[in-house]
Amino acid sequence: MKLTSYWLDTAPAFTAGSQEPVAGKADVLIVGGGLTGSSAALALAKKGARVVVCEAQTVGCAASGRNGGMCNNGFAQDYAAMAAKLGPEVANRLYRSFDAGVDTVERIVREEAIDCSFARTGKLKLAAKPEHYEKLARTQALLAAQADPETRMVTQAELPGELASQRYFGGMLYEKSAGMHVGRFVTGLAEAAARRGAEIHQHTPVMGIRPVQGGHEISTPRGRIIASQVLLASGISQVGPLGWIRRRIVPVGAFIIVTEPLPAAVLDQLLPKRRMMTDTKNLVNYFRVTPDNRLLFGGRARFAVSNPESDAKSGAILRRAMIEVFPGLADTRIDYCWGGMVDMTRDRLPRAGERNGIFYSMGYSGHGTQMSTHMGTFMAEVMDGRVELNPWRDFDWPAIPGHVGPPWFLPIVGAYYRLKDLLQ
Repeated sequence: MKLTSYWLDTAPAFTAGSQEPVAGKADVLIVGGGLTGSSAALALAKKGARVVVCEAQTVGCAASGRNGGMCNNGFAQDYAAMAAKLGPEVANRLYRSFDAGVDTVERIVREEAIDCSFARTGKLKLAAKPEHYEKLARTQALLAAQADPETRMVTQAELPGELASQRYFGGMLYEKSAGMHVGRFVTGLAEAAARRGAEIHQHTPVMGIRPVQGGHEISTPRGRIIASQVLLASGISQVGPLGWIRRRIVPVGAFIIVTEPLPAAVLDQLLPKRRMMTDTKNLVNYFRVTPDNRLLFGGRARFAVSNPESDAKSGAILRRAMIEVFPGLADTRIDYCWGGMVDMTRDRLPRAGERNGIFYSMGYSGHGTQMSTHMGTFMAEVMDGRVELNPWRDFDWPAIPGHVGPPWFLPIVGAYYRLKDLLQ
């Protein structure tokens, strides 16, 4: 079993990085070479800007290459609750932004000819308990009337046509959702940006940012550069002068296992329509079929940081959960097990905007595959003055009380959500 991301292990390495020193002047300096940074670099380079990307490690090595490869529309939260909290108009605008994110990914895949197995197979949100189904049905009725008529309920009686498991009680189907090989996608994004002239520097952490005449001076181990504009696309990065961001984002571990390749006949029985699957538990599980016929099974197995020991412990928990859903896989070999850190905000909604002359987009809270790509593309317009295109423009972003340094409170949060799953 490899303690590494299946997506990164089975994607070609990014080889179009710049070997030159970081020097001179740039129109835009982007901190982070994941989905947000790479999509922003592509969009800005297409506008004719001189773009420099500084990635502390390698392209896509963090959350962008460590997720489930699901490109799902819809909120992480309950739509009805969001409409009640924010008002229907704002909730609908934000919901449609997630829809547009899937469209943005599909457009870029097509325009840049990125070989990443993108397919709109749909997402099925599975009711973990009978009462969860009733809540989903109420939400779906409201959602279909106000924002997304391309959703429908799948009853428990209809569920065998979607998956071979006795674990669930029906669910809500989002027809627009998609899956892809996210490792090949993020590499393809960065390569497309490089083809258009973006300079992408790997192993180049940003260590300092200070205002100067004409923009900001950015210091790295490979040199200094002055940029007219700066975009932070750094997620939960612990490198560099990002203290203001770190007090507003909680790095939460997400963990995934991937099986050995399975016969097509087995997968045709388990997941005949190859949907993206997620459930309604607070400690969520999600699963899907990979492009080479493996089962990927992930979730919030433990509220802990990701490291080899933590990943292995989480993998054992996920394997037990997978067998609970699919008992026939009890003897199936696990080939990959890994973790990644989700950039979680307090309300689980992204944040994007500008502070003290520095732009930022992050906090995707587990729904970043499509929204990060969408926001990276849109931040190219926002930085050009089209602030109205930013769906998160009116959201404040206060610091999380008590969150200074490592997230000491994660075990407490995990215990709370485990208790909720038992009681609800």
